[in-house]
Amino acid sequence: MGDMKEVGGDLQDHHIADLMSRGLNLKKKNGKHYLATKTVTQPKRLNEQDDDIAILTMILPGEKFECVLKKNCLMGDSKANKLGTKKMEYKTRQWHEKCFVCCVCKSPIGTQSFIPREQEIYCSGCYEEKFATRCVKCNKVITSGGVTYKNEPWHRDCFTCTHCNSPLAGQRFTSKDDKPYCADCYGELFAKRCCACSKPITGIGGTRFISFEDRNWHNDCFFCGTCKTSLVGRGFIADGDDVICPECARQKLM
Repeated sequence: MGDMKEVGGDLQDHHIADLMSRGLNLKKKNGKHYLATKTVTQPKRLNEQDDDIAILTMILPGEKFECVLKKNCLMGDSKANKLGTKKMEYKTRQWHEKCFVCCVCKSPIGTQSFIPREQEIYCSGCYEEKFATRCVKCNKVITSGGVTYKNEPWHRDCFTCTHCNSPLAGQRFTSKDDKPYCADCYGELFAKRCCACSKPITGIGGTRFISFEDRNWHNDCFFCGTCKTSLVGRGFIADGDDVICPECARQKLM
């Protein structure tokens, strides 16, 4: 809520008693009475312009006025300006105070914050309900700290492994059928297994592996079944369930 402002012209003496009887706030300056008004604003945002405020004032006697709701005016007459009627002004538009309501729930904005969008006025609750980003998992509004996966928004706490529900935000993970899995679960459920150590070969993090026929090895596990030297980048010979280096193969043939 902004500071009090003095607006409007001098009030005729015969109006003063009636206005005060209605509980309106009058101020006297230089022997003349003025109406005191409140400035209603949204919470300050970056690059917010100084004129991005709504001002509540009294419609002065003889003032030309027409509510922007026109035929939908809640007063029944968009030009109604009988004594004591208040108006709300926002940028170049003006409403009766009673007509300055949320376009969705129709509740009066009053001194609450509001959000303008495409010529409509929303209370903060309805704006959030209609336009705020929602998590694809829980469908609740993401206010901060969300993550994006496959162009869809998630709460950090909702972005978890499909199998074990451990948090994935900031962790290594992969996907299967568009569903995210942590490295451990993906390996246990879907990965090929190393013929030497029987552990999963996930490929996550740049893990290298060797494939031969229908068998697979981690790079570090691909060694000669006889002398145990590494066969990575070398020729090898299949020997039953093992692979052996050429030297050991020659030894076997001698």
